[in-house]
Amino acid sequence: MNRRELLRMIAIATGGVVIGGEFLLSGCKNPDSGPDLVFSPDDLAFLDEVAETILPKTDTPGAKDAHVGGFMITMVNDCYTAKDQQEFHSGLKKIDEACRKMHDTGFMKATPQQRQSLLISLDKEAGAYRTKKNQFDSEQVKREKEEHEKGNTGYKREEMTNHYFSMIKQLTIFGFFTSKEGRQGALRYLPVPGKFTGVIDYQKGDKLFAGLT
Repeated sequence: MNRRELLRMIAIATGGVVIGGEFLLSGCKNPDSGPDLVFSPDDLAFLDEVAETILPKTDTPGAKDAHVGGFMITMVNDCYTAKDQQEFHSGLKKIDEACRKMHDTGFMKATPQQRQSLLISLDKEAGAYRTKKNQFDSEQVKREKEEHEKGNTGYKREEMTNHYFSMIKQLTIFGFFTSKEGRQGALRYLPVPGKFTGVIDYQKGDKLFAGLT
C-alpha cells in the first residue's frame, strides 16, 4: 500500500477528499498557507489524546505510540490553507468546550467512554457540515463559470473552510499508518529489501500489508 492508495482509503473512510492531500503526497509546502501556527506542549498532548481516542492502543500500538499529535502539527503548518490552519487550531478549544457541554468536564479529564461518545457526536456533525459544504462548493463552481462566461474573469468563488474534526480524523489515520508503529505494529510488515513473493495466502482477519512509498 503506497501513500496515494492510503489517501484513497482515508477519503472513503471519512467521506471526503483528504484535505491538503496533494501536498501530503508531494512533500511541498502549500503556497496558500499562513505563518506557522504555534502549538503549546498542552496542545500537543491534547492532539495525542484525541488521536488515541480515534485509534486506541489494543493488541497493536495506538496513535499516541506513533506520536501522531506532532505529525498533525507539522502537516497543518505545511499542507493546509491559512483558513484551514486557523480552523484546525481553534478546533482544539471547540472539542474541549463540546466535552464540557456534553459531560461537564474537559476532554483531558474525561473518561475513555466520555471521549469516545463525544468524538462520535463530532464525527456526525462533521459529516453534516461536509454535505452542506459540498453543496455550497458546487453552487460556487457554477457561479464562477457563469461569471467568467459573462467576461468577469476576475471573479473568484467563495469557499467554506473544512470542519476541524474532519481534518483531525484524516491526519490521525494518515499519520498513524505512515508511521513505523503503524506499519510494523498494525499492518503486516515485510522489510525492504527482502525476497519477492508473487502470491501470498490470505486468511480472514489477517492484517493488510505495509510498505508505504
